[in-house]
Parts: sequence; C-alpha cells; structure tokens
Amino acid sequence: MQSCESSGDSADDPFSRGLRRRGQPRVVVIGAGLAGLAAAKALLEQGFTDVTVLEASSHIGGRVQSVKLGHATFELGATWIHGSHGNPIYHLAEANGLLEETTDGERSVGRISLYSKNGVACYLTNHGRRIPKDVVEEFSDLYNEVYNLTQEFFRHDKPVNAESQNSVGVFTREEVRNRIRDDPDDPEATKRLKLAMIQQYLKVESCESSSHSMDEVSLSAFGEWTEIPGAHHIIPSGFMRVVELLAEGIPAHVIQLGKPVRCVHWDQASARPRGPEIEPRGEGDHNHDTGEGGQAGEEPLGSRWDEEEQWPVVVECEDCELIPADHVIVTVSLGVLKRQYTSFFRPGLPTEKVAAIHRLGIGTTDKIFLEFEEPFWGPECNSLQFVWEDEAESRTLTYPPELWYRKICGFDVLYPPERYGHVLSGWICGEEALVMEKCDDEAVAEICTEMLRQFTGNPNIPKPRRILRSAWGSNPYFRGSYSYTQVGSSGADVEKLAKPLPYTESSKTAHGSSTKQQPGHLFSSKCPEQPLDANRGSVKPMQVLFSGEATHRKYYSTTHGALLSGQREAARLIEMYRDLFQQGT
Repeated sequence: MQSCESSGDSADDPFSRGLRRRGQPRVVVIGAGLAGLAAAKALLEQGFTDVTVLEASSHIGGRVQSVKLGHATFELGATWIHGSHGNPIYHLAEANGLLEETTDGERSVGRISLYSKNGVACYLTNHGRRIPKDVVEEFSDLYNEVYNLTQEFFRHDKPVNAESQNSVGVFTREEVRNRIRDDPDDPEATKRLKLAMIQQYLKVESCESSSHSMDEVSLSAFGEWTEIPGAHHIIPSGFMRVVELLAEGIPAHVIQLGKPVRCVHWDQASARPRGPEIEPRGEGDHNHDTGEGGQAGEEPLGSRWDEEEQWPVVVECEDCELIPADHVIVTVSLGVLKRQYTSFFRPGLPTEKVAAIHRLGIGTTDKIFLEFEEPFWGPECNSLQFVWEDEAESRTLTYPPELWYRKICGFDVLYPPERYGHVLSGWICGEEALVMEKCDDEAVAEICTEMLRQFTGNPNIPKPRRILRSAWGSNPYFRGSYSYTQVGSSGADVEKLAKPLPYTESSKTAHGSSTKQQPGHLFSSKCPEQPLDANRGSVKPMQVLFSGEATHRKYYSTTHGALLSGQREAARLIEMYRDLFQQGT
C-alpha cells in the first residue's frame, strides 16, 4: 500500500487534543448533499465539535444542481418540493421566503408534476397529428384507475399473480391493454391510439421512478413509497437555495471540497493482527479486495496513531490523506455503492448489505432544456407529449442505441415565460439517457428539433438557440439519478442498506442473519449489544452509518427523504453520546 499522510490531531492544536481526552467523538461525513449537510448540521447543533464533511466535487448540493442563465434558474437535478404538509424541505423554504415568487401555476397538485398546472398537455403522434382531447381524457382516467390498483398490492397485502411477473410495467401494460380492447364503444382507430399511449405514459412513469423501464419496478413494493400531502412547489430562485440554507450553520472549515474518498477502513480495533485468530480471506470472496490495504495480517490503519489514540475507522482519501474517526456517515448514492462497494469498504460489507445493494435499483433520468427565440407552441399548451403510433403492440421500452431519442417522452413548457423565456424541458431515462449523455450538444439539439418538427407537423421550427442538459448517469460521483424498488427487492432491503456497521447481535437476529463470522470480520459474534461509552478498548458501535435518499423506506427518491435520512443518522450518534454531552453541561 502506498504511503499516505495521516491526519490526526496536530501537535499545535491543544483544544482538539483536549476534546479527544474528554472523549469528544470525531465524525466524518462523506458527501455534502442534502443528507450529508443535514447530518452535519444536526450534530453541530447538538454540541459535536469534531465534524468533517468530505465532498468529492467542487461544490455542495449533491443531486441538487441549479444553473443560472441570464435571469432564470434551471434545475438539472431536484426541481420540486413534493408535498407541503410536514415536509421539512417545504417548511425550510417557506420560512425563509423562497416560495414568495412561486406563482399559483407552479403549485401543482397533480401526481406527475409539470412546470405549470395551467393549460393542457398536447399529445402528438409521430405522424404529426394531435390526439383529440376527449381521447386523452378517457385514456388518462383509465390509466389512473390502473395506477391506483398498483398501489393496492403493498397497501392491502394483495397477492401478485404470476402473469404480472411482479412488475409494475407488465401489470399496467396488460391491464390497460385488456380494458381498451374490451371497450365496445371505441372504434378500432381510437383503440390503436390508446394502445400507443400506454407506452408514452409508461415512459413518463419511468422518468418519474428513474428506472430504465417500469417493467423493472417491483409491483409488490410499489405502494410503500409515500406521498406527502399538499401541492408540489417550484423554487423560483433555485433549489440550491435550500442547500445554502442548510450549509449556513456549518462553519466553512468543516466542509472540504474536491476531496473524493477512496476507501473507508472500519472495525480497525478488531482488525489488529492476532495470529491464528485471523481467518484467511475466503476463496472467491468478492467482498474483500486483494488490492491496497485491508488484507488479513496487515497492520490496521487505526493503529498508526499511539495506543491512547486508537481509532475504529480511518477514511482514506484519493489524495492519500488518512483521516481517523470514531464514526463515518456515508451518504454516497446507490449508484456509487453498486459500482464501488467492493473497494470502498475494508473489511468488505456484510453479505446481506451487499445483497440489498444489488437488489435495489437506481436509474438515470435526464433533462434536456431547449431555449427558442419565439414559442412555436400555443399559449394554452403546457407540454408536448410524444406518442409513437407504431408502438401500439410494443411490450418493451428498450431501443437500440441509434434510436435513443425514442425514449424522450415529451417536453414540458417552462412557466412563466417572463421568468424563463421560451424554454422547453425534455425528459429521457434509462439506458437511452446514457447514450444521450455521450452525444454532443449539437447532435442532441438537432435530433430534438427534428422530433419537434415531426410530431407537431411543423417543418419550420428553428433549431434552439441554446441547449442545457444533465448527465447524472455518467457522473462518477452519482452514477444515476435516484433509487427505486426493483423487481426482487422490497422496503426491507432499504432498511438493510441503512443499517449501521458493525452489526449488533440484536440487529443480525432481527433480520434473520447468521452470526457466523465472515472472513476478516472479527467483530461479528463478539460485538457488545449497546456499548454507549466512548472507550476504545472495546468494539465501538455505529462506526459506519448510511444515509441518502436510497436509505429512506417511505421517501426514497426525494429530497425530503435525503434530508430526513441525514437527520436520522445524526440522531443515532446524538443518542449514543447523550450522557457524555450532558455531563459536559
């Protein structure tokens, strides 16, 4: 392992040394998104003074990314505050005047939020025809009836039949299709249009769920996601203002930008070489790398400091700095965990946590903003929705790379134009979004313009004067937009992902896990139930905690879920050290 710089308490910092002697815990938070900032803020407010936030990118905010162009702010990431009653994001924004300029049209109560509830959605076919309003309304009512059925499997514990393959997409497509075909009143031409609309609605749903296809979303778990009552709100000054409000109470020195983490070395006390007690790494054990560090028999990083300063966790940064800690709160995305869990943790993660990472899903939802000199759409139009008539019998939402653009479900009109200008916001998700991310701006603008000409039947639509788009899937610090319960997963996997390490006996038993030691995991069967002191002579609980939207069972995929998960993990540590801080008052 290459030599790395150790970052302990410096000799010229007697205050920090004093805190260490009194047992002041050191907490490192990985990630300065909503979860990480919420955790750090909560800890600092409760008297924790040794807190460090490590952010890989050059800015805070995570998957909140507000871009200011001219007088307008465009959201490449989080856009809406979903629900108002009891939503901490809403209350934070409302209390600080961030919603004062939000127009009535930007307070949507619809399930799928548009930029404005005013006006109507224009459903257009690839033959340049607009689908009649009454046909759209009939189909929408039918689709929403079936959507409500998808919620009942979890909420009423209804059995899932084999034909649905436990898939929201398969169930919805077949149920809607059968009802359309059985309708005696519709002529065949109308039925064909409605059948084609199924795929368009499922594309929108996939963008909402950030899945490649709704076929991959679990039907039995779909209803567990909980919607907060109240309207959805847009923040005119940018969602980043919420991030800035969270960060206001955090001293500048706490947050280190441009500080990617290579590995979290945890359970360092148990990892001390103990001769025959150390089990060899199992053959084919993918949870333990043979790369730098973490090998059986190697001196644990936590022992590089003197005996009085034994640390259970050491965070190894990409720049080779080693940061010792009592606790680490990991807020990286599920996409990053899927890509890097084998090398990001040493020793490797327990089997059940690895299985949860594999089972849960995360996909990419991207936006494509197109700015035009003048609107070519009518003032009553709030969106242009693309319906491919040749997809009436289609049972897949996967396209070859050269046809990636067919996954664009439509374009929303940004409202009001006095704020945004004449801008459309397109939506694309899944593998096709990843293909789009590899294209240059010119190519994407050209293809989108051709689509708009084709579906509107107007060959004179000019190319946009400006394009702005997201690229969440290829961003190495995210590898996706947000999580969903994939077929084969459930809310129990979210709980397993959120469970702190090392496991206690009770937490393993509660989840039916074996207490048998894994190779290299010397804590497994010996971890005390609840050692709430700060002594380093025994295995410290809650060395590695997990937060982020993917760890919230009811509110995954949302900003409020991310914020609440950060507060949840901070609360664990606050409770753990409650007696310690009370003694100091």
